[in-house]
Amino acid sequence: MGGDSFIKFLGTAGARFVVARQLRSSAGIFLKFQSKNIILDPGPGTLARCASSRPGIDASELDAIILTHAHIDHSNDVNILIDAMTNGGINKKGVLFAPGECLNGENAVVLKYLRGFLEDILVLEENCEYSLGDVKFRTSVRLAHPVETYGIRFNLAGKNISFITDTNLFPGLAGSFANSDILVINIVRFKSKECPRIMHLSVPDVKELILAIKPKKVFLTHFGTTMLKAKPWKVAEELTEELGVNIKAASDGMKVDLEG
Repeated sequence: MGGDSFIKFLGTAGARFVVARQLRSSAGIFLKFQSKNIILDPGPGTLARCASSRPGIDASELDAIILTHAHIDHSNDVNILIDAMTNGGINKKGVLFAPGECLNGENAVVLKYLRGFLEDILVLEENCEYSLGDVKFRTSVRLAHPVETYGIRFNLAGKNISFITDTNLFPGLAGSFANSDILVINIVRFKSKECPRIMHLSVPDVKELILAIKPKKVFLTHFGTTMLKAKPWKVAEELTEELGVNIKAASDGMKVDLEG
């Protein structure tokens, strides 16, 4: 997997219908940061996508798994990845970062027998700093989602690389991601939502966030059916022209180099 630093979108599916029909892959995001191998939000099919990736991603070489929240499209493959990362527990290694609800809630997603396979489990809380060797990140404020959810902000060689996962727009959200150089945003809906139970960002929400945060580059991902119908790459082109910011729609397998 080399020594460079990059983000690889193993999957870009968001919301139940796109995931259930596999209109896009629902695998997570692979991060190669300063020789550390990390999987963020391993949804259904992450292990298979690691194996089929070109070049392949060897799950036994993972150093950490990060869950932003417990929903199945973000956590489904966490257990099989723990097993693969540790060679079935033969090699005690790796760190799991996850909100407390993923471990102790009514719908805890991490199997107890696997927890002892890991070198460490660190519970995510809002506005806290964490490290994996030289790789450092901090959580955002708690996001507006039905379960305990946090965004993630990495600092890599002076660059702030931020991930806004599933949330409603709310006061203070943009401020929690201020000074982001690269911003990855989950955008499930094309239009503003009418149902308060649907706690996901839409295109108008994303416009507001980009104008407030002022990142240098933005990658859109985690698309629901209305975003797919709107053609995410066209949405990104229109937003780039309107906002004057470099905005790309992620695709399954897309690699984003971070060095230079």
